[in-house]
Amino acid sequence: MSHYRAPLRDMQFVLHELLGVREQLNQLPPWAELDNNLMDSVLQEAGRFCEEEIAPLNRSGDEEGCRLESGRVRTPTGFRQAYRTFAQGGWCGLTASEKYGGQGLPGSIDILVNEMMGSANLSFADYIGLIAGAFTAIERFADEDLRAIYLPRLASGEWGATMCMTEPHCGTDVGMLRTQAIPQADGSHAISGTKIFISGGDHDLTDNIVHLVLARLPDAPPGVRGISLFLVPKRLPDAAGEAGETNAVRAVRLEHKMGYCASATCQMEFEGARGWRLAEPHRGLWAMFVMVNHTRLLTAVQGLSTAEGAYQYAVRYARERIQGRALTGPAQPDKPADPLIVHPDVRRMLLKSRAFIEGARALAVWAALLLDQEHHHPDEAVRETAADLVSLLTPVFKAFFTDSGFESCNDSMQIFGGHGYIRETGVEQFVRDCRIAQIQEGANGIQALDLMGRKLTMNDGRAYKRFVAMVNATIEQQNGNPALHEFAQPLAQALARLEQCTEWISEASARDANEMGAAGVDYLNVFGFTTFAWMWARMAETALPKQSQHAFYMTKLATARFYFLRMLPMMEGHARAMEGGAGAMMDLPEEAF
Repeated sequence: MSHYRAPLRDMQFVLHELLGVREQLNQLPPWAELDNNLMDSVLQEAGRFCEEEIAPLNRSGDEEGCRLESGRVRTPTGFRQAYRTFAQGGWCGLTASEKYGGQGLPGSIDILVNEMMGSANLSFADYIGLIAGAFTAIERFADEDLRAIYLPRLASGEWGATMCMTEPHCGTDVGMLRTQAIPQADGSHAISGTKIFISGGDHDLTDNIVHLVLARLPDAPPGVRGISLFLVPKRLPDAAGEAGETNAVRAVRLEHKMGYCASATCQMEFEGARGWRLAEPHRGLWAMFVMVNHTRLLTAVQGLSTAEGAYQYAVRYARERIQGRALTGPAQPDKPADPLIVHPDVRRMLLKSRAFIEGARALAVWAALLLDQEHHHPDEAVRETAADLVSLLTPVFKAFFTDSGFESCNDSMQIFGGHGYIRETGVEQFVRDCRIAQIQEGANGIQALDLMGRKLTMNDGRAYKRFVAMVNATIEQQNGNPALHEFAQPLAQALARLEQCTEWISEASARDANEMGAAGVDYLNVFGFTTFAWMWARMAETALPKQSQHAFYMTKLATARFYFLRMLPMMEGHARAMEGGAGAMMDLPEEAF
């Protein structure tokens, strides 16, 4: 039985009180009339679906897993019906354009729906996550004939979608990919090659699956500059646009994984499959990157989602399980022992998870709002600022959320003691499911290199300067209120330390290129802690005047204090580690390993 309950109150705090999402969305033409009631209704209904329909399938789906039978993947019991209910409710096209049958809602609402799905059933959410990205790519890069066939069926959930990038010999280094695309007389291409680790590469939830495939044309230059993007359906549309004959693409292997077991991760063979090019020749990786900020943000949210799910299990257990006595004397003398929640170390782990979860939720909605502004704000300057910030911070969020989420899941399992290590209690599944998020969509070490090697320096550091200015504005505003000094002062110190680290790595890497790789993960963590401190300072400022109104706001302030006193100091360890230099890891000869 699932214990998941959608955290709607905290979501409403983020949307309505902290970020004022409606007021900002009303400045964007597509959502000029959007109101809080509609947003709340969407989240309430999504929460109900997650609690009642897919959370009960989480454990059974994990235990049953997927099966590859006669070339077709079968999903676990209950998944097909749950997907049908989800699609019929219009959820697959929540952000898709109304022109093609979608709901046309903003990403800043959809990100919370994705969080709830991931907490309730991460494997189920995986089948949904790529539909929006495929819709965006096809809408932007396909001709109208292809749009008319594919977009309504993606928006309705009638057809699913994948991204096919990775190949057995090259992993993340897509510049080495070998899949070929041979032009045909009718304007299509024959796609041949092998792709691995393809989420939802085959399944029985939909009648058709739309694969977005990276491949090379015959005249392609080597490396990433020679990659094109193709739309390759599992079944070719007939004259009426319905799924017709089977295309020459099939799943030949189903990966057996540590977690995420109800999500079909496939090896796919393309054997002259018919496909249609999207975007310009040799510009496929650039076209795919149109989706990258969105998909990496969704991956970041997997860290948040699994942490929230595991935290709910851990809180329930800590309240109910009696073991040991409080250090200050029996808290419940009428019982043989006190509940776990009286113990400081249990509270440490719970509060650490809570501070991460609530900070990550606020940052995820803020980032999704930036994407909404980047794509729809009428003011070019606002669009540019939003694009800069989301581009800079996407690798930070992807890595920091997933690393911290995995740590939170481990802490939740630790609270169960030995009972956490066995499958019966259910909490260990979150640890296994969460682990993939640190690897997929670019492993976290690669995110650190992306942050330092590209994002910090793009446009002469414009995005980084905007981030620093934004945080400084919060500090200056809060310095005028003595009640906020406990948050503003450590935030100012964290920002100053980040700037020191940024200057250090700029100088050090100019002397030795290995310094960037050696410092990358630690530097990203310094950035992540600073970003969370900024958001927690804002949450404290929002909650402070309301703390006498309701316990919710007192709890928010207590969690903010925990973050600043017990979590933010960890940042200094990362700063000092990166300043230790590359020699500690690079001076050892290769043969000594």
